[in-house]
Amino acid sequence: MNEERAPGIIRKLWPGEVQIFRDHLLRLDVETRRSRFGSAVGPEFIEHYAGRVFRSGAVIHGCFVDGILRAAAELYPFSEILPSEAEAAFSVEAGFQNLGLGTLLMRRTVLAARNRGIRTLYMSCLARNRRMQQIARKFDADLTFHTDEVVAELKAPFPSASSLAREAMADAQGVAGALFQAQWSAGQRVLNMVLSPANAA
Repeated sequence: MNEERAPGIIRKLWPGEVQIFRDHLLRLDVETRRSRFGSAVGPEFIEHYAGRVFRSGAVIHGCFVDGILRAAAELYPFSEILPSEAEAAFSVEAGFQNLGLGTLLMRRTVLAARNRGIRTLYMSCLARNRRMQQIARKFDADLTFHTDEVVAELKAPFPSASSLAREAMADAQGVAGALFQAQWSAGQRVLNMVLSPANAA
């Protein structure tokens, strides 16, 4: 699946979008939450987690379908100064799995890591999470199997003028897409108000 066929807009999340990210995590079903966090977590945990993500220096990409965040990828550098290693985590809502969103978000995450000088990217998932393991293998990651966990390790190439330009272009397209969605949503709200039964009366 190529990025042009993605069912939505993939872009970076902004610091002011904590609530949007939180609502996405709250929509994850029990099994998807377990796959994302490695254990069962409740709403209180997610509220606290979402509140601190944007203060941690993480780079978050999301896929917005009809203006709603349905999938996210988180990149956590291990150091604030010239990090060479980072951890990545992914979450895709149940109704939007098997559409290639994980692969597309992985591609954006690897590009972001590369352009920040991060050479080694780690991902951990439950041993039964075959989907995540398949995505990691697409990027030539080395998988280490433990009792109930799998750790994927992949190497990112060094940044280049081309990779920096690709990220800048993706960011510009994401902003343009977000503005278009906002304008479309505002237009729909106005149209609904005009066509509502109260106005018709």
